[in-house]
Amino acid sequence: MKADATRTLLNNADGLGHEARIEQGDHAALKLWLRMLACTTQIEDEIRRRLRERFSMSLARFDYLAQLYRKPEGLMMKELSSNLMVTGGNVTGLTDELEKEGLVVREPRPNDRRSWVVRLSETGRISFKAMAAEHEQWILEIFSTQDTATMKHMSTELGALRLHVLALHERKTHLSKENK
Repeated sequence: MKADATRTLLNNADGLGHEARIEQGDHAALKLWLRMLACTTQIEDEIRRRLRERFSMSLARFDYLAQLYRKPEGLMMKELSSNLMVTGGNVTGLTDELEKEGLVVREPRPNDRRSWVVRLSETGRISFKAMAAEHEQWILEIFSTQDTATMKHMSTELGALRLHVLALHERKTHLSKENK
């Protein structure tokens, strides 16, 4: 019975979103790319919605707090910016907001008074821990149709794909530098 339900779901998925534009003769890689894009977008939208409804929290703020949770000693603003892949101005704005809410503290570095270290306050640590636990349950719910072996296999394959894309980028960057 479960196999029939899964097959029905998969057939229904073929008509959704970007991948519905795929035609019989199109490359499997194109179909996979569009399906991955659609899944990522849907999952991210669902997580954003739940964070907003449950905690009045944006995904950017959640990600910011997650970075600090992993580093109890704190991070320099520049490190936060790099880890989050956003501009320094964005990090400064988020830091200002979260500091006013009592979730983070900003302290000057002892050796360099011009740079700041940001860390979670005790309130921030407690709040984030509760959010992260609920977030984890949402992820488990979203992926509940996948068995562990499938998820491990998909993770391995996507990891290999990421390495391939990085190698392509590095090769193109190297060739570009050689041609100058």
